[in-house]
Amino acid sequence: MTMLGSGNIIKMRSEFANPVQYFLPIGETELPMNNLIGKSISLKFTGQINCISCGKRTKTSFGQGFCYNCLQTAPEASETVMRPELSKAHLGIARDMDWAREHDLIDHFVYLAVSGELKVGVTRHHQVPTRWIDQGASEAIILARTPNRHISGVIEVYLKNFFSDKTNWRSMLQNKTVQEYNLPEEKEKAYQLLPAELQQYLHPDNHIWKMNYPCSEFPEKIASVSFDKDPEISGILNGIKGQYLIFSDGRVLNIRKHNGYFLEISAID
Repeated sequence: MTMLGSGNIIKMRSEFANPVQYFLPIGETELPMNNLIGKSISLKFTGQINCISCGKRTKTSFGQGFCYNCLQTAPEASETVMRPELSKAHLGIARDMDWAREHDLIDHFVYLAVSGELKVGVTRHHQVPTRWIDQGASEAIILARTPNRHISGVIEVYLKNFFSDKTNWRSMLQNKTVQEYNLPEEKEKAYQLLPAELQQYLHPDNHIWKMNYPCSEFPEKIASVSFDKDPEISGILNGIKGQYLIFSDGRVLNIRKHNGYFLEISAID
């Protein structure tokens, strides 16, 4: 076995390319993950978890990487991360207004993306196309551009009555799409559904972003694995999609779920 890296991990960084390029932050370095596709690898969890906000060691990880205290107090763990319509930063109310000025009081996009089926979502303007890659979307189009997180959340909540806001992760990992979608047409439908006061935020560009993921073969059957149940996960890496490692036997590992876990990663010779 050849040691490739050890340390606390956070979600994979991606670069938009054909195919998408993935890099796993581990300790003080980054591991180029595309280079490992087709190879046999071992990921061993040492039992140590550190909060991705304060760094404190914690027995249990909450909300994808936080200790309990930071889950309750850290701005990046606020409920507005998952529910942008609850953001009150535009009213001067937030867990941390300096953080909110950088993350909530900036331009946001409302988008339509295909990841198994058509869904509506929200992302900060500088997270394009990273947000879609993290979700494993095959294609996406920007619907609206808003000046803060709250308004984008209001648009999303309104459109949830007509579009899904969830990703079917199993369909996404099997690379199955419910149907073919014409995104400019779906965008026009969504626009027509919005009340006049929200239509003003329409984004005029109909550019369709298409994502191609590094995977030699997508699984027919999927088995989700976790370091909480199995401290050592090994096998041939077939590919990567979203934030998942896909192994040749159909096992899939959600890297983002294990933010803050201390791993030792090796290549099996």
